[in-house]
Amino acid sequence: MKTYKLTAFDASGEKLLDEAFQAENDHVAKEKGEKLLREKDLIEKTHRCTSSSGKLILFHP
Repeated sequence: MKTYKLTAFDASGEKLLDEAFQAENDHVAKEKGEKLLREKDLIEKTHRCTSSSGKLILFHP
């Protein structure tokens, strides 16, 4: 399992979400990240999900 970091921001730059989670691979991590954002109603906010190696998995400006 790899560790991934999901962050979301509002328009002012305030961090709304900063959460780490585990996933088997990048594809599963992307799905988990999108699910978390939908659950917290943050899918339309600026967000990113990165792997522990720094790879960008998910991004929305």
